[in-house]
Amino acid sequence: MKQIMFSILAAGGVFAQVAAVQNPVPGTTSSVNTINPSIQVQGAYAGSVADAERTGGVLSLGLRDAIARGIRSNLSGVQFQAALLQARGQSTITRSTLLPNVSGNLREVLAKTNLRALGIRVPGAPSVIGPFNYFDLRATVTQSLFDYSALTGYRASKEEIAANEFRLADARDAVVLAVTGIYLQTLTAEARIRAARAQVETARTLYDQAAAQNKEGVLALVDANRIQVQAQAQRQRLTTLENDLAKQKLNLARTIGLAAGQQFELADAMPFREEVDMTLDGALSGAYEKRADLLAAQAALSASQLRHTSARAGRLPSLSVSADYGVIGINPAQSNGTFNVAANLNIPIWAGGRVSGEVEQASGDLRQREAEVADVRGRIDADIRGAFLDIESAASQVQVARANLDLARTNLNLTRQRFDAGITDSVELSNAQDGLASAEQDVITSQFAHSLAKAVLARSVGQAEESMFRMLPVP
Repeated sequence: MKQIMFSILAAGGVFAQVAAVQNPVPGTTSSVNTINPSIQVQGAYAGSVADAERTGGVLSLGLRDAIARGIRSNLSGVQFQAALLQARGQSTITRSTLLPNVSGNLREVLAKTNLRALGIRVPGAPSVIGPFNYFDLRATVTQSLFDYSALTGYRASKEEIAANEFRLADARDAVVLAVTGIYLQTLTAEARIRAARAQVETARTLYDQAAAQNKEGVLALVDANRIQVQAQAQRQRLTTLENDLAKQKLNLARTIGLAAGQQFELADAMPFREEVDMTLDGALSGAYEKRADLLAAQAALSASQLRHTSARAGRLPSLSVSADYGVIGINPAQSNGTFNVAANLNIPIWAGGRVSGEVEQASGDLRQREAEVADVRGRIDADIRGAFLDIESAASQVQVARANLDLARTNLNLTRQRFDAGITDSVELSNAQDGLASAEQDVITSQFAHSLAKAVLARSVGQAEESMFRMLPVP
C-alpha cells in the first residue's frame, strides 16, 4: 500500500503531522518501527500541564475523555489563554485615556527665596524672604471630551480581544485533532499487536508441525529451519510493536496531561464508518462561517483597519477638561479653599513626522492582515477538498485491503494443505504467511487512514469537537 500522509496546519504556525506508513514485509529479521513517524505534534501542542496525582488502578480512557483532558490540560490552550488575558489588559489600558483620571496630592513646602535673583525688586522690601512654609492639599481630575484617535484605538483593542478569543478556539480545534490522531494511532498500534500475536501463534503451530515432520523424516531440516526462522522473526516483530505501543501511549498521556506514570487502557475501538454525512459544498459553506482561524484573521483585519484610522486621526484636534480643588495655607487651621478649571484644545501642527510614520506603519500592517484573510480562505478550500480526496482514496483502499485479506487467508489455507500433502515446500508456505500478515496490516492501516481523514475533515470544517463526533462513531 502506498504511503498516506496528512498535514495539518494548526494555529500560531504549530504543525501537526499525521502519517500512516505501510508495514514492511513481516518475517524479516530487521528491526522496524511500525509506528514512528506516526504522530508528530510540535511546539506547545506536544506539551501539557499534567495532573498532580495518579488515579488508582488502570484508567479507562475513551476518545471523548481524552479530548476533554487535552482541551483542559494541553499547553497550547494555556498559552492562548495567557495571550487573551494580555489583550484584555491592553484594552483596559487603552480605555483609561478616555475615562476620568482622578488623583490626589499633598505638598508641604519650606522655602527661602531670593527675589532679586528672580528679577523682583520691591522698594523697601528685603531681597531675600523666608524661610517660610505652606501646605497644599488638592484633588485633580482630567477628562477627555474628544479624542478620535484614542477612541478608535480602544475600538481596535476590542477587536484584538475578539481575535485572541478566536485564536484560542482555533487552538482548541487543533488540540482536538492532535489528540484524536494520537488516539487513533494508538488504537492502530493495538490492532497491529493483536494481528502480530495471531501471526506468532500461527508461526509457532507451523514450526511445531514442521519439527514433528522433520523428526519423522518426512520434512527436510532446511525447511524446518526456515519455518523456525520465520517464527522467531514474528516474535521479534511483536516485541518491536509492543515497544512502539508503549511509547505511543506515553505520547498520548503527555499530550492530554495525564499524571506521570498513570496506567491507562483505551476504552474505544477504531471508530470506522465508511459513510460521510456531509457534502463538499456544505463543508465549505460551514467552514467559511465557523472556522476559528478565519474568524480570528477577520477580527485582526478589523483591528488593523481601526488602528489605521486611529493613526490618521492623530492629525485631528483633541479636547479635554481638567479641574482641581484643594486647600492651601500655613497650616490646616489657617487655610483657604482654591480651585482651578481649564479646557484644553490641542491642535497638532507638526510632530516631527510621527503621525506620518504611524500611518505608514498601520498601512503595512493592514495590507498584511488583508493577505492573511485571503490566505486562510484559500487554505480552508484546500483543506476541505484535500480531506474529501483522502477519505475517498482511503475508502477505496479499505475495500481493496479487505478483498486482499480474504484472498490471503484462502491462499494460506490452500498452501498449508499442499504443504501437509508434501506438494510444496516451506518457501511457499512462508510467502503465504507473509502475504496474510501484510494483508492484515493493510486493512488496519487503511481503516486508520480513513478515520484520520474524517478527523481532518472535522478539523477543517471548524468547531472540531462537535464535528469530530459527527464524523466518527464514538459512543
